[in-house]
Amino acid sequence: MAGEQVVRAEGLRKRFGSHTALDGLSLSVPQGQLYGLAGPNGAGKTTLIRTLCGLLRPDEGEAHLLGWRMPNTRVRSQLGYMPQDFAVYDDLSVIQNLEFFGELYGLHRAHVRGRADGLLDLVQLADRRRDRVGSLSGGMRRRVSLAISLLHKPRLAFLDEPTAGVDPKLRRSFWDYFSALAEQDVTLVVTTHLVEEAQRCHRVGFLMAGRLLTEGTPDEILAQTGKTNLDDAFIELQERREVKS
Repeated sequence: MAGEQVVRAEGLRKRFGSHTALDGLSLSVPQGQLYGLAGPNGAGKTTLIRTLCGLLRPDEGEAHLLGWRMPNTRVRSQLGYMPQDFAVYDDLSVIQNLEFFGELYGLHRAHVRGRADGLLDLVQLADRRRDRVGSLSGGMRRRVSLAISLLHKPRLAFLDEPTAGVDPKLRRSFWDYFSALAEQDVTLVVTTHLVEEAQRCHRVGFLMAGRLLTEGTPDEILAQTGKTNLDDAFIELQERREVKS
């Protein structure tokens, strides 16, 4: 149903020893939204994604996806997840990786191959489909991981730095595709350390030290900070936080 909050987190805290990775973070994302989590490396983006997906248990707070409190295996078939680390098998070819993960999703091989054609065109690896993944560059392996995460047409996808190591032209194609998916009522949460990329999102959350500095549409954030681009807006918000602390 349109407007449904398919991602809802309340008071998430996660510590690793003396380091606080998430510091009482709350977040909600409605269905069909392209939501950008922007911030530098170490801001807590990956920890937040992994906690929302149920791969990490928070020390405090709770997360709900698609109406289910996480972790919950019933969400798995409707969830896409592209980790920052390579989630691929190096000894298998590109198409074998897609077929393997398609079986895990419960898809028939013929269906996987039909989906694979379009996805491999998207990530510009159609001509490398028979190549062993271990022989590909890091950027290409990341693109295989992206194709896998979207193979089963998830209702909700978490994409952790999907454009890292991708050239500008292909990066634009990815964002065009993400926007098209959102128009089809797919919800996407996309992390990036390239703050200006978040301009393509419906809403943006600026993350720093496990907290949201601010959240809103790109235009709202620019108006809030009096800046003309999101890079400068993020720096302004960082400086305000440092003055307060």
